[in-house]
Amino acid sequence: MAVPSPSASASVAPPVAAPPAPVPAPATGDVVMEVRGLTKTYGSGETTVHALRGVDLEVRRREFVAIMGPSGSGKSTLMNLLGCLDVPTAGVYKLAGEDVARLSRDRLAEVRNRTLGFVFQNYNLLPRTSALENVQLPLLYAGVGRRELKARATEALGRVGLASRMDHRPNQLSGGQQQRVAIARALVNRPAVILADEATGNLDTRTSLEIIALFQELAAGEDGMTIVFVTHEPDVAAFCSRVVVVRDGRIVSDQQQPPASAAAALAALPPEEAS
Repeated sequence: MAVPSPSASASVAPPVAAPPAPVPAPATGDVVMEVRGLTKTYGSGETTVHALRGVDLEVRRREFVAIMGPSGSGKSTLMNLLGCLDVPTAGVYKLAGEDVARLSRDRLAEVRNRTLGFVFQNYNLLPRTSALENVQLPLLYAGVGRRELKARATEALGRVGLASRMDHRPNQLSGGQQQRVAIARALVNRPAVILADEATGNLDTRTSLEIIALFQELAAGEDGMTIVFVTHEPDVAAFCSRVVVVRDGRIVSDQQQPPASAAAALAALPPEEAS
């Protein structure tokens, strides 16, 4: 399978010969997300929409999981519930051992800020603030002191390779650099799980591979980061260690796989694309 040109498409396809990425087998990790019978309905009577229909799912520490499905499949609803952005109609959801399915919205916000990091397709950075200030935001909400605030944000930016860009505003950064700022912001509270929603959707091929390689490093690192990546692109899911497919509000497939290496795919890009 050929890697598409960045100028032609933001889709990412791994070369056939790419070796597996250094993502550890997830079966030995602790369960960080446990879902049992998760159901979500909207409306009532004839207008009732069954967005999720009794979903069961476990996600373990150090997994890099892709959640896939067509429009209207329920994958976005599942993402919102896993991210504590909404509450289920029925079912059990335990996040890092805590049953969060019936928490109040205020309590959900506390759990979300402590346990989860988010990366979105459109970066969601504040335009008039520096990279450092954007990364500090979750710490401000958590009440972290000023000295620790700067130290942890600086560490997170260094971790994603942006130590020299801390004072730059988003309009002074490339799309890939902005997404790295968003990843640093997701990391800064040292969450158990990072939820990424179409995080490479606005990026060219090379930059997408760089971001995916960073996620693979986070999953394989000493911290044992868990990554849940919502995508509609099979060639992106090929870099994940597990692919969960949602259709009509149910999980119809849940497969482990040897992930392709984003670093190897980067190395395989033709010279004119790598320049």
